[in-house]
Amino acid sequence: MENRSEDEADVLPMVAPCRDIRPDAPLRWLKLGWRDLKSAPAASLAFGGITVVISYLITAATWFWGNLGLYLGLVSGFVFVGPWLAMTWYAISRRLELGQPVCFMASLADAGRAIRGAMVFAVILIVVLLVWARAANTMYIFFPQIHNPSWRDLTLFLAAGSAVGAIFSAVVFAASAFSLPMLLDRQADAVTAVITSINAVLRNKVSVLVWAGIIVSCVVLAALSAWIGFLILMPLLGHATWHAYRETVDASQWPQSLPPRLENG
Repeated sequence: MENRSEDEADVLPMVAPCRDIRPDAPLRWLKLGWRDLKSAPAASLAFGGITVVISYLITAATWFWGNLGLYLGLVSGFVFVGPWLAMTWYAISRRLELGQPVCFMASLADAGRAIRGAMVFAVILIVVLLVWARAANTMYIFFPQIHNPSWRDLTLFLAAGSAVGAIFSAVVFAASAFSLPMLLDRQADAVTAVITSINAVLRNKVSVLVWAGIIVSCVVLAALSAWIGFLILMPLLGHATWHAYRETVDASQWPQSLPPRLENG
C-alpha cells in the first residue's frame, strides 16, 4: 500500500494528470465492462435491479406530483443514491482488478467508505440542478406568448431550451465522468476529483463525446424498454466507467483507498 507523510500530502496538486485517449477507447471500455459484468453477475445485476426500482419510483412521483415529484425524485434518487450505486459497480470492478472476492455487501461497504466525498459531490450536483431549474423557468419570461405560439416562436423556444439544457448537461457530465471512480480509488477530496474530471474531459473532447453519445443511447434504450434495460445497461456502463477512469486519469500521486481485507493484510 502507498504511504505518504503529511508534508507530502500537503503538496499534492489540485488536479491529477490525464492521458490522451483515442476516439475508439469507449468501445474498449464497454468490452471490459461486459467482462466485469459476466465475472460478477449476481452483485452487478442486483444493483442494476435497484436502479430499475428507483427509476419507477421517480416516474411515479412525477406522474402524481408533476415537476415537484420530478425534482424530489432527482434529488433523492439521482443526486444522493445515484453516486453510491455507481460506486458499487466501480468497487466490483476494482475488486476484480485486485483479485479480491466480490459480493453484494462487500461492494456496498467499499462504496460506503467513499461516501463522504460522494456527498460533497451530491451537494455540487444539487447546486447545478437548482440553477438549471431556475434557468428553465426563466425561459418563460423571455417567451410570454408560449401558450399560444406561432411556429417561429415555438421553434425559437425549443431551440433556446435545448441549448440551456445541453449546457447544464455538459457541466454535470464533465464534473462526474471521472470524479466518482477517483473518490473510490484514491484518498482525494471531492473538489480535486471534480477538477480532475473536468480537465480530463476538456483534454479528450472527441473521445469523451463518443462516450457521452454511448451513455445517452443506453438511457434512450432503457426508456424505450420502460426502464427494464437499466437492469443490464447501468451495470455495464458502471463497470465501463471504471475502466475509462483507469485508462484516462493518472491518480498515482494520491494514496490508495483499498478494500479492508487488503488494508488489514
